[in-house]
Amino acid sequence: MRILIVNPPHLAIGSRLAGEHLPPLGLLCIAGPLIDAGYNVQLLDADYCNLRIDKIVSEIILQNPDLLLLGHSGSTSAQPVINEITKAVREKNLSIKIIIGGVFPTFHWYEILRNHPQIDYIVCGEGESTCLNLITALQHQQSPEKIRGIAYRSNGTPIRTPPAELIANLDEYRIAWELMENYHYTYWGQRKAAVVQFSRGCPYPCVYCGQSLFWQKWRHRNPQLFADELEMLYKKYGVEVFNFADENMSSNAEVWKEFLETLIAKNLPLILVGSIRADNIVRDADFLNLYKKAGFERFLLGIENYDESIVKKINKAGTVTKDREAIQLLRKHGILSMATYVIGFGDETIADFYRSLKQLILYDPDQIQLLFVTPHRWTPLFEEIKHKEIILTDQRQWDYKHQVLANRHLPAWLIFLCSKLIEVTMQARPKALYRLLFQQDARLRDAMKWYTRIGKRVWFSEWYQFFFVTKLTKEKITLADFWAEPESQNETLPILHEN
Repeated sequence: MRILIVNPPHLAIGSRLAGEHLPPLGLLCIAGPLIDAGYNVQLLDADYCNLRIDKIVSEIILQNPDLLLLGHSGSTSAQPVINEITKAVREKNLSIKIIIGGVFPTFHWYEILRNHPQIDYIVCGEGESTCLNLITALQHQQSPEKIRGIAYRSNGTPIRTPPAELIANLDEYRIAWELMENYHYTYWGQRKAAVVQFSRGCPYPCVYCGQSLFWQKWRHRNPQLFADELEMLYKKYGVEVFNFADENMSSNAEVWKEFLETLIAKNLPLILVGSIRADNIVRDADFLNLYKKAGFERFLLGIENYDESIVKKINKAGTVTKDREAIQLLRKHGILSMATYVIGFGDETIADFYRSLKQLILYDPDQIQLLFVTPHRWTPLFEEIKHKEIILTDQRQWDYKHQVLANRHLPAWLIFLCSKLIEVTMQARPKALYRLLFQQDARLRDAMKWYTRIGKRVWFSEWYQFFFVTKLTKEKITLADFWAEPESQNETLPILHEN
């Protein structure tokens, strides 16, 4: 059985303008068990080449696989693209079975199957074992009703089977790194790069995030085996930069420290980047030197907001004091900090933006990333704000970089202007420019210049996109209207039960 896995193109400006791409880790995770089971698996990374839809469809038809698998880490914004690709494929080929997966399909399985008849199966949740079990059943022409963790149609009605069991041992399934060989994936200034994951899940109940619902439980890989895999990728594939895709890699301080020590003992010249909670940096103050020795050069700190009342409202379980302390600790140990600021948790005013800018300057991060609240239906936040109006109905732009929620006080253009002024103020202030030009660590200096070059391209492109490309709706549409069937109702839809 021939299987083609497709990574659809992502339309986000950051993906298109950076000039660099990372491998689709989730799809490589799915491919590993399939290859080891004897299936012929190929990867078409359409995001890498930014292929047009017609070119993607032509390539799929040319390869004529028995099964077509699609998924993307930018699950919500990528789903319309997946719908378009699969519809065009089905019009040209009726025999190819189409399987999709990801966070968005997991929680929107019913309407996807109802509205897109070309999609045959949806893998809900973690995909390694579920996808293997489903494809094995299809190969032997067995009914899929016994396969846990999938959604499909039974007599024309969308059906979901009971959830699959969580993968207890994350080292059980191999990642198909060999599929990278046809692509030159780079990051951090054209260095060969890969995405890795030490853990899955997050134990914190932030109301805007659905990771704890998707992964259900925080689990980690064996520190020794994970360090061995990084060593293999460096020696066999020449990977220098590792971008950690974890939601919360250092949740368990003991096993995280064990991994750092194991990797340091290998004495590899690696560059590591990732996201981390600010309070975990403060917690690990006594061994932050190990972070640096292991190769970490930058952390994105999920600070989100600089108002204690908002932090409490969104269940961030952090404090303003620790957030600021984490940035100072990282700088002390020669690690760059990137602070996020998420707009839309409330109806901000000009005064709110001004106070946030003052707080950002006080925090003094090396880099800043402004994002917008993207209200996914499966998160607790949705229930709180489903009455709010939205201004953006193009799902392809629900990518955290576009304003989705309407603001009662300010028009969209003024919020956009405030966000751009905050970005340029933070990156062009004298202290930031001095660090950019005179950073003593040569590797960090190169990294900051690389990020600044990309940031300038993105910044100017976002101006053009906002005023000439993005179409804001003038209709009064609430979140509840846009997602017509809240997730709570989805739970009452047909679920296949075990005998």
